[in-house]
Amino acid sequence: MSSQPASQPNGAAPAPAAKNKRGFLLRALGVVVLLALIGWGLWYYFDGRWYEGTDDAYVSGNIVQITPQIPGTVVSIGADDGDRVKAGQTLIKLDPSNAQVALAEAKANLASTVRKVRGLYSTVSGAQADVAARKVAVAKAQADYNRRRDLAKSGAISAEELAHARDELTAAQSALTAATQQYQTSKVLVDDTVVASHPDVQTAAARLRAAYLDAMRTTIVAPVDGYVAKRSVQLGQRVAPGTPLMAVVPLNGVWIDANFKETQLTDMRIGQPVEIHADVYGGDVTYKGMVQSLGVGTGSAFSLLPAQNATGNWIKIVQRVPVRVVFADPGQLDKHPLRIGLSTDVTVNLHNQQGPMLSQQPPSKPAFSTDVYEQQLHRADDLIATIIHANMAGSGK
Repeated sequence: MSSQPASQPNGAAPAPAAKNKRGFLLRALGVVVLLALIGWGLWYYFDGRWYEGTDDAYVSGNIVQITPQIPGTVVSIGADDGDRVKAGQTLIKLDPSNAQVALAEAKANLASTVRKVRGLYSTVSGAQADVAARKVAVAKAQADYNRRRDLAKSGAISAEELAHARDELTAAQSALTAATQQYQTSKVLVDDTVVASHPDVQTAAARLRAAYLDAMRTTIVAPVDGYVAKRSVQLGQRVAPGTPLMAVVPLNGVWIDANFKETQLTDMRIGQPVEIHADVYGGDVTYKGMVQSLGVGTGSAFSLLPAQNATGNWIKIVQRVPVRVVFADPGQLDKHPLRIGLSTDVTVNLHNQQGPMLSQQPPSKPAFSTDVYEQQLHRADDLIATIIHANMAGSGK
C-alpha cells in the first residue's frame, strides 16, 4: 500500500503565505507614507512655505457720496440704483429760481460797479486838469502881486491896491492846495490799477462768481465714472448742504482688504504678487494682484471700542492686520466685475522679499481727484470778463 501525505482540512489557507502577504502590504504602505512625507517636506521647504493665504478678505472700494452744496428742493432725479453714470453727468436738479435771481442781481451789480469805477478815473482826469488851471491862476496872481509891489515902492499905486493883489495871490494858492488835495484823494482810489483789477470791481466779481457757482450747483453732477447706489433722495424733498442723496461706486477701482494673522506677516512685503479668487466666480477665475500696503495697526486697535488688555482676566487672541491688495490687471475687472463687500480668497507669494514692509515715500500725486467742479469756476470767470468788457465802452483803462 502506497503512502500519501495527509491532506489539510477543507477551507483552511496556508498561514505562512497570508502572513507574508500582510507584511508586504504594511511595508508598502509605510514606504508610500514615508515617500509622501518626504515629498510634502520637500514641497513645503522649497515652495509651500513661501505662500500665505486667507479667506478673511473682502472687496472694498470708494463709495463717493453725492451731497448738495446749497439748500434747495429736488425737481429732477437723473439716475437710479444700479445705473452707470459718467463723470459730469447730471444726477439731481434742484429748483434754480432763487439762484437765478441772485445771479441776475450779481450781474447787474458788477456792471454798475464797472461804470462807477470808470467814473473814478474820469474824476482823476478832471482833478488833474483843475490843478493845472489853479497853478496858472497862482502864477498870474504872483506876477500881479510882484508888479504892484514894485509900483508901490515908487508910490505909483496905493497900499490898498497892493493888499488886494496879495489877497488874490493867497486865495489862488489856497485854491491850488485844495485842488491838489482833491486830486490826490481821487488818485488814491485808482492808483496802480485798471478797471478790471480795481478792488470794487474785484469785490463785485467775487459776488458774481459765488452767485454763478450757486446757480450751477443747483445741478448736481457725478464727480467720477461709476454705478449709482444707496439712492435715498425723492422728488420734492427739501435738502440741506451735506445731506447724503446717493452714492457713486467706481467698480473699476476696487481693491481687496485681506485680514492676515499677525503671524503671517513675517515675510510679507509691499509689491509681492497675489492670486485672488472671488466666491462669486469660484475657482474658474483667478485675478492677479499685488500687495499695495500693510496696515499700520490691527483691526481691533482702530475699532470703536478697542480691547482693554490691561485687565486681570486676559486671554491672548491672535490679531489680524488688514493688507490692501490691488489688481495688477484692471482689464480682468471689465471681464469679471466685482462688487463692494464680496468675499474672496487671497494667496500671497512670499518668494521676493526685496520690498519694504511700510511705504518709504510720500505720495507724489493725489490718490483720487476730479475736475468737474473746476469747469464751473472757469465758466464763471469767462462770464465776469464778458461783463467787464461790455461795460468798458471804449475806455482806455
